Amino acid sequence: MIDEGYIKYRCYWSQVPAIAETEIAELNQWRTKFYQLGLIGEYDSGIGFGNISIRLDRFSQLIISGTQTGGIANLTAQHYTKVVDFDWQENYVVCEGLIKASSETLTHAAIYAANPSVNAVVHVHHRQLWQKLLDRVPTTNPNCAYGTPEMAEEIIRLCQQPSTQQQKIIVMSGHEEGILTFGKSLGEASNVLLQYFAAL
Repeated sequence: MIDEGYIKYRCYWSQVPAIAETEIAELNQWRTKFYQLGLIGEYDSGIGFGNISIRLDRFSQLIISGTQTGGIANLTAQHYTKVVDFDWQENYVVCEGLIKASSETLTHAAIYAANPSVNAVVHVHHRQLWQKLLDRVPTTNPNCAYGTPEMAEEIIRLCQQPSTQQQKIIVMSGHEEGILTFGKSLGEASNVLLQYFAAL
């Protein structure tokens, strides 16, 4: 069963315009590419999957695609949210925008917290790639569910390992089809994913 799309953290949301189109231009270009490749999208059940984020200047702030936007072909600023604070241990997110932050926000936040040099995170779904990479690249404990403090803690544990820092990819064993890549830039995070995808 696909366990996806439901927010599991406490969400403190200010429903106000918070994102400018200029802030998401590059982010949206990459997001559109992953949508066209089927790496971000929507299941037949109507549940969306996949999200993408960038870190802002302040350590605890990021811009991430909003919850349940996976099935939308072309996003605009209204489909992104600015996360102004988070605490994965206390399981909360504070966000501003016209949509709530992705259910995977704390997973993205954990990567940023563990890697001060990382400025972009990509989360996609692809069954064949997931099966191929499972336990062959850094892989989370299968007992850790997406969007939980346990997953965030597991992500931080993996990010402390040299192999993860070098490969810049994590397979989410307990989150069927889920794959994360990250990098110092959107280009780096995205190209890591595309290299693995091209090798299928």
